[in-house]
Amino acid sequence: MITADDIKRIVLELGEVAVSDIDWSENCCPPEDADEFASEAIFVICNSGMKNTVARRIYDRVMPAIKAGRSAGTAFGHVGKAAAMDDIWRRRVELLKAYTAANDKVEFCESLPWIGGITKYHLAKNFGAQVAKPDVHLKRLADREGVSSQALCERLSAATGYKVPTIDLILWRACANGVVDSRTGFIRGGRK
Repeated sequence: MITADDIKRIVLELGEVAVSDIDWSENCCPPEDADEFASEAIFVICNSGMKNTVARRIYDRVMPAIKAGRSAGTAFGHVGKAAAMDDIWRRRVELLKAYTAANDKVEFCESLPWIGGITKYHLAKNFGAQVAKPDVHLKRLADREGVSSQALCERLSAATGYKVPTIDLILWRACANGVVDSRTGFIRGGRK
């Protein structure tokens, strides 16, 4: 079982990246304008099925193109994702209004093009929702405890004082960076 002490140790192992991640995640909030809404949705689409480092480079090419009035497809060759990005950017004002009015923000996120059953949690987290994204790493860690990703992150949130999505991000980053092995539960510099 992952403990609050394990989270402290993981944060120490991750170092500055954890400090930056925690600061960012603890301050996530609903989008203030349509451009922010669309940009965040496009970022999540870029991340879908990609390593974060690759996705960031794609996003950094796509956004200037879109803001200049060109198709995302001029900067990114994935036809389906580029079309979704273009659609979200084009309809960003109406989509933000609909998101703001939606009773279930997470489910609304899934209604966006190229945002699916898992990525809806990623987008909702980035908009400040207190949810965990049940990606492969979090699901493995939660399965080891016989709980859902949400329950795992809620328990650790209560134990540490970090928000649910911050716990999610710490655990994801630790797995992505090799500090935690989600298959075995091994924590580098510590125990299983």
